[in-house]
Amino acid sequence: MEKGKASYYASKFEGRRTASGEVFRQDSLTAAHKTLPFGTQLKVTNLSNDSTVIVRVNDRLSKNSSSIIDVSLKAAKQLNFVQKGITLVTLEIKEK
Repeated sequence: MEKGKASYYASKFEGRRTASGEVFRQDSLTAAHKTLPFGTQLKVTNLSNDSTVIVRVNDRLSKNSSSIIDVSLKAAKQLNFVQKGITLVTLEIKEK
C-alpha cells in the first residue's frame, strides 16, 4: 500500500493524449502514476473522508511531482476533494 498526496488533472488536459496513447477524458475513472504499469487498477481511499474509487492507470506523473497520483475530475468528485484540490490518500492495487 502506498500513501501520499493526490491531485487531479487540470481541464486543459481534456482531449490530449496520455503517456499510454489513450485520449484523456475528465469523465473517465483514470489516473497518472509515476511507475505502475498502464492498465493497473487501483483502489484510492481519501483519508480525510474515507471515500473510495477504483481507477485505471493510463498516464505518467512526472518524477518530480509531489503527488503520488493524479486522478481524473470524475474520480476527484467521487473522492470528494475537488474543492481542496489535493488530499491525502492510500493506493491499493486491485488484483485482476
